[in-house]
Formats: sequence, C-alpha cells, structure tokens
Amino acid sequence: MTTLPQSDIAIRVLRAGPLALLQDRGRFGVRHLGVTQGGPADLYSWAWANRLAGNPWGSASLEITFGGLQLVAERDLDIAIAGADLGATLEGHPVPLWQRVRWSEGQKLTFGTPVSGLRAYLSVRGGFAAPPAMGSVACVAREQLGGFDGHGRKLADDDRLSTFKPGITAAPGITQAPPHARPDFREPPQLDLLPGAQIAEFTGRSLFDAFNTWWRVDDRADRMGVRLAGPKLQCRIRSLISEGINLGGVQVPPDGQPIVLLNDRQTIGGYPRLGALSPLSVSRLAQCLPGQEVRLVARSGESVLREYRAFLASFAS
Repeated sequence: MTTLPQSDIAIRVLRAGPLALLQDRGRFGVRHLGVTQGGPADLYSWAWANRLAGNPWGSASLEITFGGLQLVAERDLDIAIAGADLGATLEGHPVPLWQRVRWSEGQKLTFGTPVSGLRAYLSVRGGFAAPPAMGSVACVAREQLGGFDGHGRKLADDDRLSTFKPGITAAPGITQAPPHARPDFREPPQLDLLPGAQIAEFTGRSLFDAFNTWWRVDDRADRMGVRLAGPKLQCRIRSLISEGINLGGVQVPPDGQPIVLLNDRQTIGGYPRLGALSPLSVSRLAQCLPGQEVRLVARSGESVLREYRAFLASFAS
C-alpha cells in the first residue's frame, strides 16, 4: 500500500475572492462516465509554477481567476506564482512572479486585480493536499468533484488549506524562469488550430474569415469554454450526431460564433467543429481577458505534436 507524504494546515483564507480552485493535472479515463477532465486552464503556467516551487509534475496548485484573494501563512513556506499578473503583494510589497519566494509565517499574501492575463497559479513546495475524487483533486464545481473538500467547492473565507511536507532529499531545482519562458499576456495571441473532420463543410468565405480575422474574446467565457466574436461562420451541415469533444475543440453553433471548449467542457456535443486548438494555445487563450483579440492559425498535427512533446519532456526532467 502506498503511503502518502505527511501534510498539515499551512494557509488560512482571509478573503476568498471571486474564483480560486485547486487544480492538479486533471481527471482522465472517466469521460465515458460523462465526467470531464478539469485541471489547469493554463497548463503552461501551472507547470512552471510547480517546477519553480520544486514540485513534481501533476502536483496540485491553486488557480486564481481575476484576483481578489487574500491568504495568510500559518508556517514558513516556499512558493512560486506563475501566469497572470494579478498584482500580488506580500505584506504590501510586490511579489516577484515566475520565481521561488519565501512566504514567512504570519505574512499576508494578497492578489489584486488583473494587470495582464486572467489566471495566476500559486504553487507551494510540497504541493497542496486534498482527498482525491476519481483519481484527481482537480476542482470541477459543476460536477461537485475535487477541490480541498472533495466536493468541487471553490475557496471560501476562513478555509484552512493543507500542504504536503516536501521530502528532505528533494533537489532544489530551478528557482527562476528564464525571460524567454515568460509570456507577455498583453500581446494579441496567434492560436494554433488543427483542422478537423468537418472543416470542409464550412463555406469558402467562412474559412477565409476564420483564419484572416482578429476575433474578439467575448465576455461569455468561463472554464467550460470561450466564445469568440466576429464574422458569422456558415456550415453546410444541418444536423450532426453528438460526438466526443476534446480539449480545445472549436465548435460553431447556429449563430456562427465559434466556441473554444476548455477543461470543464461537456463530454459530447453536436455542433460542427473547425478543428481544435493545440494544448499550448488553449493555455494562452485561457489568459485572455474579455475584449482581447486573438487570431486562428492553421497548423499541421505533426508540428503541433512535436512542440507539445518537447514541452512535456522539458518538465519531465
């Protein structure tokens, strides 16, 4: 029988803010049960936060959307914050992002409002501890799975958060991300799209518009999906049998406005799809604020897979 590392209460929530969720890599092998994967909306920033904190791949981190969170340490902790700049301060002083930082007992860590990007990831050396549900602690509120209580509840005021104690033999590892690894979330992103089986059913004009338009991120966006606003896309398919939906799938409903499906998406859907964004482009889209512009770029599966494998390999060491 596997023995889990020891854990104890390390953080108290003073103010929960609009949305803070526990996320590990996600929940896999359960979609046939109608259960979605969950996990970090921005896999890239989540992976860096864990690496910088000294945690292995898959460790649970806190995904903080829009900010408004205030925490106090109940013991000394080593942490890393990656992803969006949400104006994080430690006892009123700005917290350096994309590097390991000491958070001393009694100090208040406060997240303000977005400066750039939408979601920040807080990782604690040792990783957050919570009871797994279906093999993961990833929080999916709609399905009432995961999170610190195992039932998909977002953080609330006065919650106490537990962390695993890091192994005494753990190597220090990299403690600061190089400049080239830190995305500029203020820049309009170009998102890699792998064309799908139904792309030929869209009209020629629609295909031209799809890849030659700067789309605007609609304010109707959450962890299920992001709606893009722009020219109306038209598809010759009138009805479609529901089929499985992958991360990043770009559905086009009857109103012609694409919806990019994210981690908490439904497991099946019946709208035609242009294709799917690459996992790293999904991560980049998850950091876009409403009103930000994005562009779709058609890519081959081989080149996208090569880049994604290189990304995964860089975090396996």
